[in-house]
Amino acid sequence: MAWRSVLLIDPVASDSPREDYADTFHSVAPDAPALRVGDLSAQRGDGVFESLGVVDGHPQEVEPHLARLRHSAALCELPEPHLDQWRAAIARVAADAPAGESVIKLILSRGVEHGPGPTAWVTLADAPDSARARTEGVRIATLDRGYALDAPARAPWLLLGAKTLSYAVNMAAIREAKRRGADDAVFVTSDGFVLEAPTASVVLRFGDRFITPEPHAGILHGTTQRSLFAHLAQRGFETAYETVPVADLQRADAAWVLSSVRLAAPISAVDGEGKVVDRAITAELNAYLLSPRD
Repeated sequence: MAWRSVLLIDPVASDSPREDYADTFHSVAPDAPALRVGDLSAQRGDGVFESLGVVDGHPQEVEPHLARLRHSAALCELPEPHLDQWRAAIARVAADAPAGESVIKLILSRGVEHGPGPTAWVTLADAPDSARARTEGVRIATLDRGYALDAPARAPWLLLGAKTLSYAVNMAAIREAKRRGADDAVFVTSDGFVLEAPTASVVLRFGDRFITPEPHAGILHGTTQRSLFAHLAQRGFETAYETVPVADLQRADAAWVLSSVRLAAPISAVDGEGKVVDRAITAELNAYLLSPRD
């Protein structure tokens, strides 16, 4: 990944009345030292983040991503981010975006243990090439997440609905999927229901009806999925959040893993069993997702 901009942020209180944030931003070279060794983002993965797709310099879905950043921070008991400050930071790095696709990441860490407060930064990088995944599809392996569907209600301290920096399990799942001959994983509950991919939402189509797993099951409520569902509803399709049995991954007329950067990647195989890719609908979905979205 080619990094283009790194902007360190001095976080201000969420109720700060200031309107200019320029003096709270510090640009650093992408390969320059920027964080203290003791920062808890590196020590423990103790922080939250968001990834925004950028198309021809336009950051996609800024407000939904900021709302989810604030939600994740609240779940993790981090100081509430000042959203105007983060909006200004996004605009600052987006100005460096080239034509084509890029990705902006927002990171909020608890900071150094016993330190003065959180640390925060925003990065801009070239997006990976997702053309093949969007057209040919991805093969997925279903992996047991290790808990039942009701775990989030019984154990809220697991932070299952927060987008935290603790992604070791997610990355391990992708490596395991590749060991099984797949491209990506889809987590399932120990009692047999679909959750999400390690870095994406799951969407299934049954006829003219599109469904995604209920977010209260302890998954990240996808910003791209919500935007797509609004678009599909305007197009006259039915959309719904449901409890999705694992068997539905193969039963569905079509299925996708959906994220802010890769966008809509059709599922072409489930646990080694091939699945038809709906190229026409996939092309329509990605055409919408590549259009400017606020």
